[in-house]
This record gives sequence, C-alpha cells and structure tokens, in this order.
Amino acid sequence: MSTAMNFGSKSFQPRPPDKGSFPLDHFGECKSFKEKFMRCLRDNNFENASCRSASKEYLECRMERQLMAPEPLEKLGFRDLTGHSEAGTGV
Repeated sequence: MSTAMNFGSKSFQPRPPDKGSFPLDHFGECKSFKEKFMRCLRDNNFENASCRSASKEYLECRMERQLMAPEPLEKLGFRDLTGHSEAGTGV
C-alpha cells in the first residue's frame, strides 16, 4: 500500500488583477512623471490629495505608452481635474 503524499490535490488558481496586468516601465518612459509625483508626496508629508495633479500626469503617461490599460480619468477619480462636471450636480 502506498502512503505517498499528493501535493497536487489542492492547487492554487491564480487570478489576474481586476484591471489587468501593468507592465513595468523598463525603458523609463514615465520616470520623470513618477519622480515628480514621489517628490510631491515627500514634500507634502505623503498627503496624496496634495499631489493629485502629478498623479494624474503619471497615469496619463502610462496610458499613452500602453503601460496600463486606458481608462477614463473620471473613473480613476480625477473628474475635478478633467473639466467634466457630474450631470445635474453643478459640480
């Protein structure tokens, strides 16, 4: 009678991130935007609300260079920085 352990009986099934994969910026195409954002965070005691404009620019760079899936900036929380107001709210 064999008492071999079967390690494959419970296999881990990885799943992709909700928004897909995000390639690393191997060629540094958005490095200046990233550095500007990180500098802003350090200068503002890591209060990200103070650095939303720099964050938006960094994400735009990544989308333009196919380093992340294109997404409307409004869906990423930048509605107030895009000039679009919510319908019916006057915001």
